[in-house]
Formats: sequence, structure tokens, C-alpha cells
Amino acid sequence: MIEVYKRILVAVDNSYDSKVAFDYAVYRASLDDCILDIASVVEDNDFNAYEILSKQYMSEKRLSIEQTIQSYKRIAEDDGVKEVNTFITEGDDEAGEIICKNLIPVIKPDLLVVGSKSEPGVRSLFGSQASYMVKHAPISVLVVRN
Repeated sequence: MIEVYKRILVAVDNSYDSKVAFDYAVYRASLDDCILDIASVVEDNDFNAYEILSKQYMSEKRLSIEQTIQSYKRIAEDDGVKEVNTFITEGDDEAGEIICKNLIPVIKPDLLVVGSKSEPGVRSLFGSQASYMVKHAPISVLVVRN
């Protein structure tokens, strides 16, 4: 019997693999008629001291991520997903830890979808974190590779 999911969490950044993972999550959420949660993580340790101290830089960075995640939400809704939620979180831990320890317990999805590679130049956003999430997530994890 094929698993029918009730809630899917997809972790996104600006990498191509992340976009492919998002496309799959939208397809699966439409197929299962389930909730789609879209999450992105701002890792504070990805920025140098000047960037973190610059309120304008950090504000612009958060705004950029918010605009990106909202565009993902519109795409999912246009593709027929009835309920789409967005989450942007940040912290000093790596993305995989933040997702497994902070987001999954709150959101309570039954499937996590991630890309296998992160955006070039972005330290450990999702790609190198995929194995962490596979190992530590208390739910099924689908790693999308292109």
C-alpha cells in the first residue's frame, strides 16, 4: 500500500536541488491533498561579524528569504495545494539540527523533503545537512538528488 501523507515539510534554499525537492513536495502534497509546510533556515554563523552587526544587512537578508519563501508559497497554491504554511527560523546551529530539533517537533510533519546539495557558497545550508536529517529526523526523509 502506498503511504498517504497528512503533512509534508520541505526545506528550501536557493539551490537547484532544493527547487527540485520543492517541486516534488508540491506534487506529493497535491496528490495526497495534505498540508505543505515550507521552511528555510538562516544560520547566524554563516555571516561575518560585520554582517551580523549591520542591522540593515541582516534585515535585507531576512527580507530576501521572506520574499523567496512567499514565492514558493504562491507556486504551491497555484499548483493546487490547499493549505501552505511558511517558516523562517534562525540560530547558531546548522540547518539540519535546527530542522530536526526545533521545527519538526512543532510542525509535526510525517515527511521531510530536502535537496541533496546546497547552493554553492552557502555553508552547509541543506546539502551536507541531508545526511544529518536522515539520521536524526524522527520521521521519514526523502532526499532529492538531481
